[in-house]
Amino acid sequence: SPDFRESRAGKDFFETCRSPEACCELTLQPLRRFSFDAAIIFSDILVVPQAMGMDVQMVPGKGPTFPDPLKDPEDLQRLRVKVDVNTELGYVFRAITLTRHKLEGKVPLIGFTGAPWTLMSYMIEGGGSNTHSKAKRWLYQHPEASHMLLRMLTDVIVEYLLGQVAAGAQALQVFESHAGILGPAEFKEFSLLYLRDIARRVKDKLKEDGQDVPMIVFAKDAHYGVEDLSQSHYEVVGLDWTIDPRSARERTGGKVSLQGNMDPCALYAPKERISDIVHKMLEGFGTRGYIANLGHGLYPDMDPEHVGAFVQAVHKHSKQMIEQK
Repeated sequence: SPDFRESRAGKDFFETCRSPEACCELTLQPLRRFSFDAAIIFSDILVVPQAMGMDVQMVPGKGPTFPDPLKDPEDLQRLRVKVDVNTELGYVFRAITLTRHKLEGKVPLIGFTGAPWTLMSYMIEGGGSNTHSKAKRWLYQHPEASHMLLRMLTDVIVEYLLGQVAAGAQALQVFESHAGILGPAEFKEFSLLYLRDIARRVKDKLKEDGQDVPMIVFAKDAHYGVEDLSQSHYEVVGLDWTIDPRSARERTGGKVSLQGNMDPCALYAPKERISDIVHKMLEGFGTRGYIANLGHGLYPDMDPEHVGAFVQAVHKHSKQMIEQK
């Protein structure tokens, strides 16, 4: 949003991530403007590779960049084997605690992490990529080293998520943004395996302390994975906009809640049209076990008024649908 860009101007992005006060402010900003039903902590998925000792910079006009990406398996020796998340990522925990207090229970606070494969692909590609061929090459040339790296990432992510819950996060989301560049077999071996492991280990540890926190998995473009994801210990499966809501319901057999999945570009439509699109989406999902959301993130040039129209439409149509039952 314009407020966000103003408050961030001239500051290094990751420096902003390391300031609990700044993250708290940037988490609360959208809530002052829109009647969202939850808040998600302001942070970035690449804080995990940073915690493991990699240098990441936000380059204007280019996005996140690793000046020195992983080139071959020997480079794994550069990574921290044991990451103390409280030392390396304590700033995220402090941001969560501060924000949770400031929210005063108005809405729940969601914590999140990138998933292992998505982080691995950034660490090898050195930034965004269309083909991800450098990272995928590892899967085919160096499967053992790939699993070693994915296991290292999984260990850090589990500790990181548990730290977020201890700090006050009331739900957790795992973003597998690069799922769709894998075929079904590679997805099962190099993504799903670890997504499952994360949910199971986090839940087992929380159960020991008599706690339970809902977990959401979002694997973008992994249509072939919807059934598997719905049986992977997550309560909620997030869907991108390329999936038909009714077929997702059938394929998941009502075992999980679904989240999504309006095309973010629909926000470029006139406001009345946004309301119609939302209505159709809600009818596809039904009102039970459903969290209305976009099928991915916003683009910088989107009109905040149209975001408001989306939120209003969700509330208006859901209320009508529930009353009609």
